[in-house]
Amino acid sequence: MPIPYNLIDLLLEGCSSPEDILGESGLLKQLTKRIAERVLDAEMDSHLGYAKHASHGKNTGNSRNGKSSKTVRSVHGRASLRCPVIAIAPSSHNGSKGRATVAGF
Repeated sequence: MPIPYNLIDLLLEGCSSPEDILGESGLLKQLTKRIAERVLDAEMDSHLGYAKHASHGKNTGNSRNGKSSKTVRSVHGRASLRCPVIAIAPSSHNGSKGRATVAGF
């Protein structure tokens, strides 16, 4: 999917040095973090079969149980992500109880 030039211009607005784009808290690192967190949230929706706060997801067994912090490495350095966590229903996963993060993250 091509990214529109006006979106790039908007993202680069206020960047006046390479550090603003490539630095420790630069644009690329922020984008990597936010995109990864968005993907994890979408994966949780897919895994559970309903969107966050959807009324038809109540009392269906496994459910969202907050977020946990994970530090991951990327080509842009380390990033601390807020990963969604599910509460595992007693009848799921061979009767085990507890918390699990999505897809090994």
